[in-house]
Amino acid sequence: MRVRIHRGANEVGGNCVEVEHDGARIVLDLGWPLTVEHDVDLPLPPVAGLASGDDPSLLGIVISHPHFDHYGLLAKVPRSVPVYLGEAALRILREAAFFTQMGMDIAPAGFLWHRQSFVLGPFKLTAYLNDHSAFDAYSLLVEVGGRKLFYTGDMRAHGRKANLFEELIRQPPGGADVLLMEGTHIREDADGTERSRTEQEVEEVCVETFRRTPGIVLAMYSPQNIDRLVTFYRAALRSDRVFVMDLYAAATTAATGRDTIPRADWDRVRVYLPRSQKHRIVETQAFERTDAVRAKRIFPEELRERRKQLVMQFRFSMAKELEAAGCLDGAQAVWSMWPGYLREPSGQRLLAWLDQHGTPLVVHHASGHASIPDLQRLVQAIGPGRVVPIHSAAGDRFAEFFPRVDRQRDGILWEV
Repeated sequence: MRVRIHRGANEVGGNCVEVEHDGARIVLDLGWPLTVEHDVDLPLPPVAGLASGDDPSLLGIVISHPHFDHYGLLAKVPRSVPVYLGEAALRILREAAFFTQMGMDIAPAGFLWHRQSFVLGPFKLTAYLNDHSAFDAYSLLVEVGGRKLFYTGDMRAHGRKANLFEELIRQPPGGADVLLMEGTHIREDADGTERSRTEQEVEEVCVETFRRTPGIVLAMYSPQNIDRLVTFYRAALRSDRVFVMDLYAAATTAATGRDTIPRADWDRVRVYLPRSQKHRIVETQAFERTDAVRAKRIFPEELRERRKQLVMQFRFSMAKELEAAGCLDGAQAVWSMWPGYLREPSGQRLLAWLDQHGTPLVVHHASGHASIPDLQRLVQAIGPGRVVPIHSAAGDRFAEFFPRVDRQRDGILWEV
């Protein structure tokens, strides 16, 4: 087995890994770099057949999870190249494609299922469902030629599916020659002891914030972070409030296929239709989407009247319509994404708008990635022959925290 990391060895995100054996090849993830704007004409990595779709030695692309930094370049690949991903991930990406520029309508060649294996040419692949901020995220075990590569994808051990990480610790894939491991939290300033806030802890601080807020709570989080949506919903219930999601969130939760995740038709859930989504519905004549939530719609006048009772999903594009609704008196903003986004120009504009309206902002967030102590537990449990860094901006520091580190660089072919 030979491997080439095309992108991800020196940065967080943009993962693309090519695996080759005896002329047959697969690609693990095909992500868009986090450091590149989405309107840039970014070329595909130099993988034979990826751009043309006519190389039979390229057996397929396996997408670990539906985050743009892991699938974002798929739009440039001809449909003749087989793609494999989780079934719920596919449904979520299709919903995202309707509402945003971040989704995709993929025609998959097959699906990933927890601890189930499938064969692509000489490769045997086994998927392991992960705890991550993206729903339906997987690690991948690749076996070929008597060698084993375990690719973590993105994972954590402190979310609402933390039991999956513990299951992996108890029942790891045996005999891995290489652990290709994400290291988002291995930074230049990391000391190796930092503990991640858990999703349950985020819920607890949200309850405290919601209870002391005199007006509406503006909840800002990634629409595809299903764990966080559940956290806000649970905190709203515990604070005797109603949770308001937008139509995109309602479609995404339905796409998970899980009846344990808040839906539009649940008690104490309402659906707001922002102007941008309203325009999209009219433009596409997709009125069946609004018909499906008609009984649960909430309109601007009710936002104003019931503002003290609401936790509302919010994005800055909704600012003017909430101003017009007159529902911001006594409001509290809760930021539940990476705080670094607030330092970017869009974040600065948001902060200026909140300041203009006298709306305080608090950060209640849990990372989507494993802490160094949890990654150390993973390495100990799997016991790989080598640990190769990926999805890290400080891969050179891996050897400070893990044994048998083999630092590889983008574009270099190496043996497993």
